[in-house]
Amino acid sequence: MHSNGRSKTRAGWPGLGLLAELGLAGSGLTLVAVPASVPAHAAAPPSYTVQGGYTIPEPLTDTPGDPAMGRNWVINRKLGNCLSCHQMPIPEEQFHGETAPALYGVGDLYSAGELRLRIVDPKVLNPQSMMPAFYKTEGLNRVLKGFEGRPILTAQQVEDIIAYLMTLKDTSKAKN
Repeated sequence: MHSNGRSKTRAGWPGLGLLAELGLAGSGLTLVAVPASVPAHAAAPPSYTVQGGYTIPEPLTDTPGDPAMGRNWVINRKLGNCLSCHQMPIPEEQFHGETAPALYGVGDLYSAGELRLRIVDPKVLNPQSMMPAFYKTEGLNRVLKGFEGRPILTAQQVEDIIAYLMTLKDTSKAKN
């Protein structure tokens, strides 16, 4: 569905869910995102457009992201579970991962649109990425029956996480 690396449109779905299980080739590791409940009356999926092959410039919601809620979502080990792979400036939480880039200063490195694409569908940028697509709902493998068509995060949770990540400006505390 990608046309010459320039743009594409995909539909997301605002409900919570999708038990994503991604086997990491040769590592013996399995990442699992535990689904939250999904309202039976969920709205039609909003779409998003990837521009230039590296950004989703338009927010997924009309409501601005809340950085405090975004911080809660990245800590939540039953939802985003960002800390399982990324180091972040959240000292009260133990066991930060080291398999993905540290997110210290990420708000200075990327625009909100660039971060949005990395959360929605990181495989657009790197098809070999082990990071799951947190908002993409199509073209996924090994999705548990009953969770098809449901993203890991809602559109608002994605926007909240982006708002939080945009506050991360200090790279001096990153562990090397």
